[in-house]
Amino acid sequence: MQQFKAKRRVAHPAEDMFDLVADMESYPEFVPLCKAMRVRGQNIIGDGVSIATARMTVAYKMFHEDFTTKVTMNRPGLWITVEYLDGPLHVLANRWSFRPLGEVSSEVEFFIKYEFRSRILSTLMGAVFDAAFRRFAHAFEQRANQVYGVDRSAVAAEPSS
Repeated sequence: MQQFKAKRRVAHPAEDMFDLVADMESYPEFVPLCKAMRVRGQNIIGDGVSIATARMTVAYKMFHEDFTTKVTMNRPGLWITVEYLDGPLHVLANRWSFRPLGEVSSEVEFFIKYEFRSRILSTLMGAVFDAAFRRFAHAFEQRANQVYGVDRSAVAAEPSS
């Protein structure tokens, strides 16, 4: 089973980063390998907590596959989890967590584990998926800079926790 973990300090509040990751419909604009994303239903299950079903189309050259996941978004707790429902994998789970470091910066942690259902698919796509997941945290940071702008001098002035 493949797994990857990244932790980054970013020049944006934790709440803004949470909102950026929760905006799944925008993923095709900047997420590596994501060619389409459709959110099918979002149910509020508590104060600031919701669950959605999302279907992502991943494409690389001749390879096109769809993944269906259950996404739990907990804004008060500043975390998002993704559970695998259907697609070409045997296992897929990931978690985002967002920790405020001050008023204008935060630490974003991304963890994913996955395993392909087929050894052939794993051989063909394993390295591509691994490279894409390693670029995820950076892709979201770049997107935040695009959407929110960035003031690095404010981040440098804030103490680390």
